[in-house]
Order: sequence, then structure tokens, then C-alpha cells
Amino acid sequence: MDRLRESLHEAPIVDKDGYQYLVHPISNGVPMLDPALLREVVVGVTRNASLDVDKIVAPEAMGIHLATALSLQTDVPLVVIRKRSYGLDDEVALHKSTGYSESEMYINDVEDGDRVLIVDDLLSTGGTLAAICDALDGIGAEIVDIVVVIRKAGESAMDDVSHDVTSLVEITVGEDGVTIH
Repeated sequence: MDRLRESLHEAPIVDKDGYQYLVHPISNGVPMLDPALLREVVVGVTRNASLDVDKIVAPEAMGIHLATALSLQTDVPLVVIRKRSYGLDDEVALHKSTGYSESEMYINDVEDGDRVLIVDDLLSTGGTLAAICDALDGIGAEIVDIVVVIRKAGESAMDDVSHDVTSLVEITVGEDGVTIH
């Protein structure tokens, strides 16, 4: 994970009304995402995730590039949890609340009994992942594993969910930059 660690130390930190916001290619698509970094991250996910699953599930938007690369590497089908409804049969709506927004998301193509791996870029407040877990549990899917690339240290909504999350790195972000734990 040398490239990932180096990229985290090089990532710009932007002050958003007192919140130190990390701008990183994996979690923002800015600065430009180096294919070698994406490849390293996908290898890290494959080494840390249970891949005996029927589907890879990723939330829009920044989980898509990771999950697409992982799907291509593993031949496991990909389901994207979308930010808009398509009105398809069996579509499941979920409400997510994070530290900075609230919105609806929509799950299609996950059924009772499906074994799924959830992949995402960043776990910060945990609001998105907690809502996804609740919705998938409600569908009757089996969440085999959850892997995020970057996890911000501290409390999150995932602390109240009965599913464990694996991260490739755990960080804190401050005015002086990123600290990797």
C-alpha cells in the first residue's frame, strides 16, 4: 500500500467551514487517479475481502470506479446503488444521512439470499454504509464482507451496525495533513 500511503500524504486538505476535507483521487476523483494507485487498491481489496459472493455492491458515485475494477478482476457482477430511482420492479429505497447531507438511494438487482460484498471509497460518518446495510438486511441479502479503502478514525454510524468493516488504511485529517494509523 505504498502508493496509497504516499498519495494520502500528498493529498490537499481544504478547509470547509472548519472541517478539514481531504481531496484524494480515490474518494474524489481529484487530483487525477493514477492507474497504478487504482491497481494497488484493487489488489489490496482482493487480499482483504471475502470474494465468495454473488455480487459486488457499491454506492454511487465514488465506489463505482473501485467496484468496476474489482468486478473486472474477479468476474463477479456489479450492482451500483444509485442516487435516483428508476422505478423498476423490486427497487428498494433507502434514506442516508451523513455528516454533511441527507438523500435517498435506490437498490436494484439484489435479491433475498444473494451473497454480497460491499465496496466503497471512504468511511467517514458511516451514514451511507449503515443505511445500505440496513436496506440489504431488509432485502434478505447476506452481507459477506464490507471493504472500504480509507476509514477516518473515530465514531461512526457503523458502530451501531452488526457488520464489520475492513479498511485498507485508517486516517485522521488535520490542518497539518493526514496521519495514517
